[in-house]
Amino acid sequence: MSTYKVEITGIDTNKLKVLKNEETIELFKKYRNGDMRAKDEIVNGNLKLVLSILKKFNNQKYNLDDLFQVGVIGLIKAVENFDLSYNLQLSTYACPLILGEVKRYIRDNTTIRVSRSIKELAYKIIMYKDEYEKKYGISPSNDLIAKELKINEYQIDYALDSLKEPMSIFEPIYNDGGDTIYLFDQIADKKDFNTDRDMVISLRRALNNIKQREKDVLTARYIFGKTQTELAQEYNISQAQVSRIEKNAIDNVRKLIR
Repeated sequence: MSTYKVEITGIDTNKLKVLKNEETIELFKKYRNGDMRAKDEIVNGNLKLVLSILKKFNNQKYNLDDLFQVGVIGLIKAVENFDLSYNLQLSTYACPLILGEVKRYIRDNTTIRVSRSIKELAYKIIMYKDEYEKKYGISPSNDLIAKELKINEYQIDYALDSLKEPMSIFEPIYNDGGDTIYLFDQIADKKDFNTDRDMVISLRRALNNIKQREKDVLTARYIFGKTQTELAQEYNISQAQVSRIEKNAIDNVRKLIR
């Protein structure tokens, strides 16, 4: 069974060739010497990188054929700009570029009209992130972006959120095998203010009674919108450790609220 369960029209994704690192290096040497067929082989031998990125969008309302074409453009750009002296595998260098192209396409085709100033700020953030990822192979933290662009972290989240695809209130957000919870189930009812206020009070008490590290992780993840990867870099721990801290924090908060 294929690892990449992404349906692309006209392509049998199970039969896509995957180049070994040694093969990629030899082909790059030929390509740098002017062999354009070697470039085509590199691109065709790394199409599963594009599919691996598209898995993130597989259950969303996007045309995967279109996203695949856009992702291939990102792969081609990566091949054209890759240098063997980076001492990186092509996949490490290419994945952020492919994802960047796909996200850019989705943002540019959003149905929500966003004010020009906010959109310009969002694109400045995206351009800085892309340039940083190309140079260092990792994504910059929100703190670094804020310092570089002389803005605060809230402005980063606000600008990027303004370009996200809108979600239907009938979007399912949780299903444990029983009744499905939809987005509209979680929208606050203004007429039931006391219940909301009690929940906020309970949540504050719970947050004040869990470990400081757990509280910091929840705040960073759900207030400032940082990724687990960014937090792993900040705390100098693995992403898996951040994930465990976040899970434990949520479990502890739920127990305290109950």
